[in-house]
Amino acid sequence: MKSWNNTIILEFLLLGISEEPELQPFLFGLFLSMYLVTVLGNLLIILATISDSHLHTPMYFFLSNLSFVDICFVSTTVPKMLVNIQTHNKVITYAGCITQMCFFLLFVGLDNFLLTVMAYDRFVAICHPLHYMVIMNPQLCGLLVLASWIVGVLNSMLQSLMVLPLPFCTHMEIPHFFCEINQVVHLACSDTFLNDIVMYFAVALLGGGPLTGILYSYSKIVSSIRAISSAQGKYKAFSTCASHLSVVSLFYGTCLGVYLSSAATHNSHTGAAASVMYTVVTPMLNPFIYSLRNKDIKGAMKTFFRGKQ
Repeated sequence: MKSWNNTIILEFLLLGISEEPELQPFLFGLFLSMYLVTVLGNLLIILATISDSHLHTPMYFFLSNLSFVDICFVSTTVPKMLVNIQTHNKVITYAGCITQMCFFLLFVGLDNFLLTVMAYDRFVAICHPLHYMVIMNPQLCGLLVLASWIVGVLNSMLQSLMVLPLPFCTHMEIPHFFCEINQVVHLACSDTFLNDIVMYFAVALLGGGPLTGILYSYSKIVSSIRAISSAQGKYKAFSTCASHLSVVSLFYGTCLGVYLSSAATHNSHTGAAASVMYTVVTPMLNPFIYSLRNKDIKGAMKTFFRGKQ
């Protein structure tokens, strides 16, 4: 590995999910298929919500933003991994690694914030239905999305810029399929205490805070649903947030599973494989979760395709 004075590093090596040569064609086909399905599925959600005037509501506005972020999320990591597998070259430049890390932090944070905003939207819709359109006005919806982007960018820039001063020595192998910040920081040959503190603080504040907000929103939603007298009314109220609750459970469940499995096994490749769940599988499943259980989305897609014929 090239270095100047043992401090200036030109490139890293992404070891990927597996180093077994016979598995590489299978991994390439699998991740290419998952990437294409993710991009196509989320793009269809965006096109359906834009083309159908009946879906020009706060809920679908947030959903289309989530779909856009999911496309960017997978595009940050998967294409580079596919190129590395196809070219049999594991190298990623130092600048490319920092850039990938920065965008990954941005889009995983945006996923987190948008899911929280969508939980608030469902809370207002079910707990304050008569004032829903007044509270969730276009200005507030736009401000919530803008605030998510601003906080996401600030967090991403702060953590990425804190990596730049770190000196790297000789061991430049990253046992992952992308430049995960924790893996990169712990390759540094200097004290990373401050970086660790910032990372843990960001996880606690920007991860725990939104999750607390989601749990609070759903506690109020459950209380409101229980107060509904008719079974049909309860089912109708619950069905409006069932898809979002499924996506939230999938996102946070897989994130928690990744870090618990990594801590339990102390195996970096196991952690990399587990990370596929929330970095690739979750964005791929989101369009299916929302479209299969949502008559409005399915109807908008049918109208969209009929209009193209």
